[in-house]
Amino acid sequence: MKVHLVNPSDNSFGTAVITPRWLFVLAAATPDVVGDPILVDESLEQIVPETISAGDIVGISVHTGNALRGYEVGRMARQRGATVIYGGIHATLFPEEVLEQGQAHAVVKGDGDIAWGKAVRDCIAGSLQRIYEGGRIEGTQFLAARWDLMPPEKYMWASVQTIRGCPKHCSFCSVWRTDGQAPRQRKFQSVIDEIISLRRIGFRFIALADDNFYPVTLTDLRLAREQNNTAKLEELMAIRTERFQLMDELSKLPKDMVFFTQITMEAGEDGEYLDAMRRANIKGALVGVEAVTPEGLKAVYKDWNYSGEALAKQLQTFKKHGVHVLGSFIFGLPTDRPATFDATVEMALKAGVTFAQFVMMTPFPGTVDFNRWEKEQAKAPTLVGDVPITRYWLIPTAIRPKMFTPHPTMSSEEISDRTQKVWDKFYSNVAIWKRSACVPNGKARIAFFMLSKLYRQMYAGTGISTDSARRKKAKKSARWLVKQTSRIFRSAPMPELQSPVWALPSTSSMLRSALNAGMPPDNQPFVVLPKN
Repeated sequence: MKVHLVNPSDNSFGTAVITPRWLFVLAAATPDVVGDPILVDESLEQIVPETISAGDIVGISVHTGNALRGYEVGRMARQRGATVIYGGIHATLFPEEVLEQGQAHAVVKGDGDIAWGKAVRDCIAGSLQRIYEGGRIEGTQFLAARWDLMPPEKYMWASVQTIRGCPKHCSFCSVWRTDGQAPRQRKFQSVIDEIISLRRIGFRFIALADDNFYPVTLTDLRLAREQNNTAKLEELMAIRTERFQLMDELSKLPKDMVFFTQITMEAGEDGEYLDAMRRANIKGALVGVEAVTPEGLKAVYKDWNYSGEALAKQLQTFKKHGVHVLGSFIFGLPTDRPATFDATVEMALKAGVTFAQFVMMTPFPGTVDFNRWEKEQAKAPTLVGDVPITRYWLIPTAIRPKMFTPHPTMSSEEISDRTQKVWDKFYSNVAIWKRSACVPNGKARIAFFMLSKLYRQMYAGTGISTDSARRKKAKKSARWLVKQTSRIFRSAPMPELQSPVWALPSTSSMLRSALNAGMPPDNQPFVVLPKN
């Protein structure tokens, strides 16, 4: 019996930008009794069916964008006699669909760090359940990934998670509904140990793959004080203190390391936090701008964000503190008009945003937008072939619409064309070269230029609502670019690098021992030994 873990994808580039972290975390959660799992990341190369034998276990994680491909893999694996188990956010939201469309034997809902191992042990014992409730585990239960199973030459950036959950409630985002609004924070010692293990094997570029790296805002603290809510204030301060402890330890790592994360716009008000990020070598962050007008922000329940000139100033604040911004913008909001596209790209250029992504409005399952749309569609369902439009991820990409919700003043084709023009303008050769002045020398500027072109090809032309012809062209260009760009990120291993000495063994090692014994994990707090 072999265990396979598959990250399904229609877009295989031979090399990937960021490691799919879940793949290596579930490898750590796989019981030792079955040996090391076989990991297949289809963003590199697609799975070879002949590698799967009768009696094997195949774990597949699906999100909305790769669900259709994931179901193809699952049906293939079941036909070859394997036991098929699904997980991931889409399987959590639609377990019955996964059981039917993907021919699953079982579904793991929620966090898989603990539940996956239980499912594997039950399968071996012949007592596999239909549904496993992984729930939302505590931060002290997060597992470190099995990076020893990764081909390091295939990835540009590694990924480490420090926190799950987001206290916001944006209408287009499902994170706060699936991962919760209460931040679940991993102990900083465990994070540092994992990062050091990655630098040892040659990774110096690390994505801190968090839902929101800035879980406590200055406004949160102010409101708790004004309400005399001492318990809440202490809870928030404990989370914030742990964040600063993590960043302080990151600052002690080799200076050639580069980190990237995801935060909210409000972090721009917190100079102390941004300065700590800079000292920690967190060079950049994805910031959800979404819209440049007050009306657009209100439409996505994000009216606490900035707009207009205040928005440009706030984005410039990040850069002044040494944190580069990857701005994320959404087009196709009900409030958008033709002028919105030009205004957005002009604002992004004016604000000095280093990178940007421009996505078309897509109602993702688990979001407020999706629930509202689904209720509207129930009154007069729209079909594409025999598939309801509210199950658009099941529609083959060749006939899948570019947009799924009608816009009051523009067609989906017009929105799509205008969005592509924004990508083209922001990532024009002249604009990229001008932005590349943010790096220290000519070699770095060339690297910046190539990375910008790669980002544009991989994310502008291969999205869930992109037509198949454009996807094919984008994949071909990106595959060539990724070969050239990947060389920039390769670094010499540092096998001599040592972790700080903590008073207790790492949480991950204790958890892994407990999970392999089939016992509930015993999570103890860390005590840091003083350093000489």
